[in-house]
Amino acid sequence: MQLLNELQSMSEVAVVIRLTVATLFGSLIGWERLVRHHSAGIKTFALVSLGSAVATVLNLYLAMIPGLNADVSRIPAGVVSGIGFLGAGTILVTGRQQIKGLSTAASLWVASCMGMAIGAGYMIVGCACFLLVLLANIVLYRLSSRVEENSRHMSVYIEVSKSRGVSKLLKAISDAGFEISSMIKSREKTIQSTDIALIIDIDFDRRRSHQEVINMISDLDYVSYVEEV
Repeated sequence: MQLLNELQSMSEVAVVIRLTVATLFGSLIGWERLVRHHSAGIKTFALVSLGSAVATVLNLYLAMIPGLNADVSRIPAGVVSGIGFLGAGTILVTGRQQIKGLSTAASLWVASCMGMAIGAGYMIVGCACFLLVLLANIVLYRLSSRVEENSRHMSVYIEVSKSRGVSKLLKAISDAGFEISSMIKSREKTIQSTDIALIIDIDFDRRRSHQEVINMISDLDYVSYVEEV
């Protein structure tokens, strides 16, 4: 408890330690994102967490200056808003109606909040936030992937031959006992100029392995490419 109280103080040593911890935690969160080949990696998360911690420490320092009526909530509020713009830059909507980067943007925002908590000396909250971010990005990610893989609904991007390929594909899906809830033509450029790109939402009568469905569709002669979106 004495060590924790020391880290919560505004001494130079305590502040440096808190900034170091914020940078380390941020880099570890970024390392997890980098392993999954996302746009924001170790440096980005480390800098976001460090910058948030520095802004918070500066805010506390200004509030302690006699005669200076500093608003202790203004700088943290600015940090949260600024990170929102940074996170928006990592979100991408592809031509296949895929939204990528949401988890990275959310992780950046949480990393900034973690850095502010550590910078303010609230080490318990900062450490708990760090552990929970790893839990969400690693454990819950695997759980979510397992649930999605065996759900009764899926969306697929398919490149199929223009020459009666669509009608044949619809018949093959119907013969397999699947129901098409929606189908739209994608503007995505196809691999072969003789193909047309489709995005199809499929409903199953029971839980099925999505990979098995992908394999079944990809084995069709008139299908050039297929992936789940």
